[in-house]
Amino acid sequence: TFNSQDIANTVWSYATVGHVSPDLFNAAAEEAIKKISTFNSQAISNTVWSYARVGHASPDLFNAAADEAIKKISTFNSQDIANTVWSYATVGHVSPDLFNAVADEAMKKMNTFDPQAISNTVWSYATVGHASPDLF
Repeated sequence: TFNSQDIANTVWSYATVGHVSPDLFNAAAEEAIKKISTFNSQAISNTVWSYARVGHASPDLFNAAADEAIKKISTFNSQDIANTVWSYATVGHVSPDLFNAVADEAMKKMNTFDPQAISNTVWSYATVGHASPDLF
């Protein structure tokens, strides 16, 4: 059976080469939801990024990942933060609680964001229409 890292690596690999495989992404989502508590920040970020990259909607996975990300938000680095909110904005999955938690954490880590991470984060908030006056 696949563990969290196996799931994240598999969907990331497919997404990186642009190979769309609905059956694989559906099966991976089912497995990821069952094991979401074992995902670390990078696995959460890479997984949702992969689904967004190939345009594969998975609302249940994105809901579960948001809940887990909020619990582990202090462990997210700037790239994890930027890629996660980019993924939600790209697929149009609204998650106000996640975006609020990310804004709080991003404020603490803003000095670690490179220009691309700042750009992706700002774009994500604008795209979903989530106001965060303290962050911006």
